[in-house]
Order: sequence, then C-alpha cells, then structure tokens
Amino acid sequence: MFKVCDLTENVEQSDEPPSSTVSCRADAEEGSAAPEYGHLRKNGCWNDWKWQMSNRIRNLSQLLAFFPTLKNEIELPNVIKKYPLAITPYYASLIRRLDRTDPIFAQSVPQIRELENLDCLSEDPLEENEDMPVPGLVHRYPDRALLIITTTCSTYCRHCTRKRVAGTRETSISPRRLAQVSAYLNAHPEISDVIVSGGDPLTMPTDALEKVLSTLRSIPSVEIIRIGTRTPVVLPQRITDELTDMLRKYHPLWINTHFNHPNELTPESAQACARLANAGIPLGNQSVLLRGVNDNPAVFEQLCRGLVRMRVRPYYLFQCDLVKGVEHFRTPLSRGIEIMEYLRGRLSGLAIPTFVVDAPHGGGKIPVLPNYIVSVSPTHTVLRNFEGMLVNYPEPGTNNAAIPQPGKHSLSSVWDLATGRSSAIVPGNTKRYQRRKNIVKNEGPAAVQEKF
Repeated sequence: MFKVCDLTENVEQSDEPPSSTVSCRADAEEGSAAPEYGHLRKNGCWNDWKWQMSNRIRNLSQLLAFFPTLKNEIELPNVIKKYPLAITPYYASLIRRLDRTDPIFAQSVPQIRELENLDCLSEDPLEENEDMPVPGLVHRYPDRALLIITTTCSTYCRHCTRKRVAGTRETSISPRRLAQVSAYLNAHPEISDVIVSGGDPLTMPTDALEKVLSTLRSIPSVEIIRIGTRTPVVLPQRITDELTDMLRKYHPLWINTHFNHPNELTPESAQACARLANAGIPLGNQSVLLRGVNDNPAVFEQLCRGLVRMRVRPYYLFQCDLVKGVEHFRTPLSRGIEIMEYLRGRLSGLAIPTFVVDAPHGGGKIPVLPNYIVSVSPTHTVLRNFEGMLVNYPEPGTNNAAIPQPGKHSLSSVWDLATGRSSAIVPGNTKRYQRRKNIVKNEGPAAVQEKF
C-alpha cells in the first residue's frame, strides 16, 4: 500500500535545517515572559514570509536559545528526532509565558509526553494509507478526495494527525505523482470535491501551488476545490496579494484554516483572512479540542466570536485523533459535548461549529451532539432547548388545538408532552422569561402590543 511519504520523487532538498539569524532575550526562569521580538518586527524582513520560513526554530540548540527553561528535559532530543520541530518567529512571538500553560507554547514546543503511547493509539488512526489508490490521494467518501501535495509546514503542530510524515522530509508533489492523481480523478468522475492538504499547501511557492490547482481545475468533474491551511494562524505574512490574485482564478475555491485559541486572533491573522475573503474565498475554521489549550467553554466561545468578526465561519471542532504522540492533548468526549451545550443559545448558529469524531479505521467524520430529542411517540416528538425547556412538536396530521399552554398545566410530565396532553414544560426562572416580565413591567401590555 502506498504511503503518504511516497508522494514525491527525487525532489531536491537539504537534510540540514536552515540556519537562523533570530536572536532573543528570554530569561531562564519558569513562567518568565516570552522572548522579545520587538526589534525584529521593526526590521524590513519580518513581514517577508520567506524570511519567516528560513528563520524558523528547527533544532534543539535554537529551541533552548529561545526557551532555556527546557534545558533540563533530557528526552527532548529524542522527541525532536521522532517528530520534527519548526516554529516561525511570528508564531513564537505570540507566546506570553514560557511554560505549557501558554496555549501557543503548548501547541508548538515539543514535550517529553509525546513519547508516551497507549495501545489504542496509531500512527495512522484514520487509515489514510489504506484509502490511497495513488500516492498522495485519499479517496474515502464517494464524492470527495483529499490530496496531500506537500509534507512541509511552517510550524509543526504538536497535536498533528499526520505526525508520522509531517516534516520528516520537507518535499512537495512531483509532476509524475500529480499526473497519476489527474488520471485517477479523470477515471472517477464521481469525485466532484477535492481537498488540497499536506503538510500545508500554502508553504509551497505560488507557481508550484498553481500547477496543482490548474491541474485540478482542468478535470471536468471536479467542481469544488478546497485548501486546508494553517498559514493565516502561524504565518499570516504568506497571504500576499500575489497569492490571492492567483487563487481567485480557480473559483469556486474554499479555504479552511485552523485557529485553536483566541490568542491566535491577531491583527496580522485578521488581515490575512481579510485578504482571502476580499478575494471572494469563503473561509471556514477547523479547530481541534486540546486539553489545556481550548477545552474551557468560555475560551472556546471567545474563539468563535473572534472568528466570525474576521469573516471566518467556525466549521468543525474535532475530537483529538487517536494519534501516537498526542495522548496528552486528548480530552473525554464528554468535554466536547459540554462545550457544545454551552455554546448553544449563547452564540448564533453561524458561530457554532459541528463537534465531530473522525472515526478510527477510516470511518469518517461522525457528529457528536448533546441530546435535544427527549422522547418520541407516533404523534409528538419532545424537544429540549438550551434553557432546559421541553416542548412537543406535533407530527403532521396531529391536532393540537386543545393543548394547554405553558404554565397552565403545572404537573406536566414528558409523557404528557409526548402524548399531546401538554405543549411545554418551562423552567421557572430563565433569563429569557425574566426579560419578558421586565418588558411587561416597564412598558405595560399596551406598549408591547404597539411593537407589532
């Protein structure tokens, strides 16, 4: 069976990480302030995405120069050897505390716990390799395919589902592999939607990325192209006018990005997303639920609100995959359900993602939701809202004319709702009903009627 890393052939590359010219002034105390990047932000290179790429933190010596608190973690060389390290200067500059309580630090700085594994974990839990008919192309769903065009990222997230390949060889798809992909797609016209992924596709040179997009757009059955990228989060400098001018030629084109915490919503990332949106590209966001990063309901609410302000639609909240090296990030499924319960009623539907488990063994995405269906009968379905209010929904042909209104049948039970004997059970002290009382108290029934 083809492996993800087989998608390239004879691509020129260097085994040595690029040398870094970045300097820092971090203190060695646990919890001290993050490295100071002010002097670098003022120079002419900071906003050059290629400079950001060539000055990534790539090896242990560079890591310890920035984060001296890690010097006593003797297993770190083994972690970095197994799971490559890269952090852009920009993303490192968002770190506020030099310890794992900082959400940016936790997502980007290697830690010894990545070497801990359980029997239930796998290097490829989604079995992408098993669903790869040609190198780099994953065909799982009938009408969709995922195309891996590079193994390079500007920053290697410590929770990555493709830790087995990301960064182990920083290469991109070869012309021969792309031709194989094109032939397969042409032979399978049922595939109308192709997701371009990696690695991170936007780390590729613009002309190289365009070759992939033009190849896909030349296939008559491919209607939609989507790109999965984290560059607006970790390398917003990459979203240049040159890039957006190229992308707009390949509509309908969608981009899903990957913000996980409100601290990632910076002026730079907002500007990057604005450039993409102004180019007519709809933006979605796919977060991963990460222990100690965004598993606080209020924090996640703040993230969703900030994304919508940036014209990015919260799309998915993923349960962390059963990937080797990420067990320390996993949360119970109940935590994700709790967050979804918290968001409902506090945010509009536009700002609420779908919580999904990407099932092991290639089972695909399975939505996991709080239970809003309480009971079902042939005539009525009993529903629960975010306040705990229970209402019955009459099925077609059911006559509800004689059903008592809420508050007039105080001894109602769920059975009464399911059989049509009552229409609702209303909690006695919700904020919404208190507002209603205040409106009547302050304005009077006549004033309320005038509003309509």
